[in-house]
Amino acid sequence: MNTRRATVGDAERIAEIYNWYILNTAITFETDVVSPQEIAERIQEKLSGYDWLVGEVNREVIGYAYYGPFRIRAAYHHTVESSIYLSQERIGKGFGRTLYAQLIESVKGHGFREVIGVIALPNPQSIALHRALGFAEVGILKGVGYKFGRYIDDGIWHLSVAKHASADQQQPMNDSCLT
Repeated sequence: MNTRRATVGDAERIAEIYNWYILNTAITFETDVVSPQEIAERIQEKLSGYDWLVGEVNREVIGYAYYGPFRIRAAYHHTVESSIYLSQERIGKGFGRTLYAQLIESVKGHGFREVIGVIALPNPQSIALHRALGFAEVGILKGVGYKFGRYIDDGIWHLSVAKHASADQQQPMNDSCLT
């Protein structure tokens, strides 16, 4: 598999892959199919300060992974949220692990410290992938999604990619003025 940075030219194939998940699974909480134009806009948005990668086999995009802001508040600036999707026929063959590992390298290369993965449950394949790449489960949000007539839990997974924290970053803030 070849891994490269996504372009807007990949949007149609990415939409095909993603729309299968939207229509057939609760893995994504999106409920309406997404147009290639919407995917192209999302790619451009992520590439402005983050990253979006595609995996190719024989020049065909077989999956994609990206990261973007975890939350918009300034204090979260060094934390990103990641996602990965593979075409159905490529699941379980090691492509996801290779693609996601490359994405994590990009996270490190861009100077981010923390990566959050949010996994709609149940999803044993995604859990295995995150665990294999060093993520740790840090919590479950019960019933936060609703799709296909049922409430769905989200597993929250965390990976620290920071090499070391300075003494200032390790000290808790004094919030004594808060009541």
